[in-house]
Amino acid sequence: MKRPSLLRGLLSFSSMTMVSRVLGLARDMAMNHVFGASAATDAFVIAFRIPNFMRRLFAEGSFSTAFVPIFTEVKETRDHAELKELTARVAGTLGGVLLVITALGLIFAPQVATVFAPGALDDPEKHALTADLLRLTFPFLFFVSMTALAGGILNSFHRFGLPALTPVILNLAMIAGALWLAPHLRVPILSLGWAVLFAGIVQLLFLLPAVRRLDLLALPRWGWNHPDVRRIMRLMLPTLFSSSISQLNLLIDTIVLSLLVTRSQSWIYQATRFLELPLGVFGVALGTVILPALSRHYVATDREGFSKALDWALRMTLLIALPAMLALMLLAVPVVATFFQNGKYTSFDTWMTGWAIVGLAVGVPAIAVQRTLLPAFYSRQDTRTPVRAATVALVTNMFFNFALIALLFELWAPQELKRLPWLQGIARQPGLHVGLAFASSISNWLNCLQLWYYLRRAGVYQRQRGWARHLLRLGFACAAMTAVLAAGLWLWPWSHWGGMRIPARAWHLAVLVAAGGATFFGALFAAGFRLRDLHTA
Repeated sequence: MKRPSLLRGLLSFSSMTMVSRVLGLARDMAMNHVFGASAATDAFVIAFRIPNFMRRLFAEGSFSTAFVPIFTEVKETRDHAELKELTARVAGTLGGVLLVITALGLIFAPQVATVFAPGALDDPEKHALTADLLRLTFPFLFFVSMTALAGGILNSFHRFGLPALTPVILNLAMIAGALWLAPHLRVPILSLGWAVLFAGIVQLLFLLPAVRRLDLLALPRWGWNHPDVRRIMRLMLPTLFSSSISQLNLLIDTIVLSLLVTRSQSWIYQATRFLELPLGVFGVALGTVILPALSRHYVATDREGFSKALDWALRMTLLIALPAMLALMLLAVPVVATFFQNGKYTSFDTWMTGWAIVGLAVGVPAIAVQRTLLPAFYSRQDTRTPVRAATVALVTNMFFNFALIALLFELWAPQELKRLPWLQGIARQPGLHVGLAFASSISNWLNCLQLWYYLRRAGVYQRQRGWARHLLRLGFACAAMTAVLAAGLWLWPWSHWGGMRIPARAWHLAVLVAAGGATFFGALFAAGFRLRDLHTA
């Protein structure tokens, strides 16, 4: 039987995700134009971050990394009837647990809002609005998790396109909510909550016909004691923590951000949107595509195939993540000004978001490599090692959150704020959210280095030939691209972008992106890189 192509799977997943990310950018442009950066936007960011965190955790993290290896093993070693039985049992068990969690979330929405945004208690209207939005967004947990189950089934059969396309539904719904529904509501921001709820339902319905064509759509059945379901749960519980360390960091940041100046939530949220292109289109895509392949090699005890597949994924990850990091850092303010600075989004918001992008971009290669390395552990059903690494990284993030906030407050705050009690002082000094961005990057690098160390120590991965040549080519191309972008910013510095008209910003940014991209790929090919290098060995 012909083995599925990793490159073909990556291109299929990435192309569909690219459509989603472009619409995600359009969604945020619509949100910023209608609502700007405000207390109401902060409330929605908090309410949406909790179910969105679960989307990352399940759709791109814990559930898939636990479910796909077991599902692949059953698919490869048993008959179709047992595979269908497993699908029904997992759907029934996961769905039952999630219904209980969703019900508790609806009942205790004010308490959940207090836990994740304690700073909002000083503003009763903002706290009440956050709770109202949570009641609309919390059911998204159930629907997106069941969508993740359907997506995991399709991914195991190397059908990556449709699962990658499901976020398009969310983006279209939120665009419609902001532009069409908001003007008709007494509280306009609630339109985004209704859009999230609607999208969750439609996403699940979108994938079910594809699952049915595989003859795996069955009536959900409770399966708590089913042996394979219990194996999935044993793998899943530790990975709830370890597979999404960057998302856990963002949730902790949400709590800390609620203590800072109003709009800090919005600035960080908008900054993370620009990281979605390299991390979503390529980082998540590589992790998703490589997991079934590594699981198949592990089941077949093919250590050479395991090493070659992982080696290819690591090279592809660095090929995208390193230039993405440099481009995001250099073009942070131009990008935000071009896409967001209109309507209610001000020049000050642009600068605050731009500096947050710089801090978060430092960690882009680390997050991308993490998402490639984690499947190497989960495919072997090793969940303890990632938990150990994630614990250290999470503690590091919390330490640097407060350390960098304190440092920036001491450097930037005027004397009148320093004379106030510390929590009151930091709640009035803009820009301290940048400390959280850099803290997140530091913790992600620490997590990445730990995973690499443990993988090498386990002896399951043998580095393939050609790494020195690959890194030299990549370094040369990144240096050439950086030089061209730096020259462009010397001509059009950050300080000029806020004063440009929107069409001028657009063509200036287009020139910079085109020049940087052409230089990177031109230098890469001049150094000897060829398209055949993209294929697996």
